Amino acid sequence: MELDEMKRTWAAMELRLDGMESLLRSESRERRTGRARAALRPLFWGQSLQLAVGNLLVACGAVLWATHLHQSGVLACGLVANAYGLLLTIFSARNLYLIHHIDYAAPVLDIQRRMAELCAFRVRVETPINAVAGCFIWIPVLWANLALYGLDLWSPGLIHWALASGAVGLIALAAVVWVMRRLGYGHKVDEASAGRSIVRAQAALDEVARFERG
Repeated sequence: MELDEMKRTWAAMELRLDGMESLLRSESRERRTGRARAALRPLFWGQSLQLAVGNLLVACGAVLWATHLHQSGVLACGLVANAYGLLLTIFSARNLYLIHHIDYAAPVLDIQRRMAELCAFRVRVETPINAVAGCFIWIPVLWANLALYGLDLWSPGLIHWALASGAVGLIALAAVVWVMRRLGYGHKVDEASAGRSIVRAQAALDEVARFERG
């Protein structure tokens, strides 16, 4: 075999090897980004359920206050249910929008940026507001049921008991978060706030980033 022919053969083999390596890297990337996409599915369905619950609360709250305009207590409970349902709807709609607009074919840095935006919203906005609201939202639900049975919602004893119960729950929540952060477990608090789906998706994207750097 002449030298020129050997060079052409080696060049062709190198091209084929480069093509195979590129294909393998592409398949590996798709597999890893696929794990990130799959990790977000529970969050997607959870947020879809939250969206439905939020809409249901808005509807129920509207019916409650619209049919009890003469009862100030029930009217107030209906308006609170309306507001909380709207809040849940806004949160879930925003999260679903962010999930839907993640382009897994984009550079991994862009995907990570989108994921970080979703994570930051849940950690800094959604979870804290839901946690605080959760300490008190049961009060109007209870009051609405009591009012339908003819109880006086504005009696000082009932009001003080309800507010004190909500305050105790809020203080306990704040104390747990404060202790966790003081003990160096702040990252655990943030991971719990973000949700397991986002934590797993970010770990899969970190693998993609390491693979591409390597």
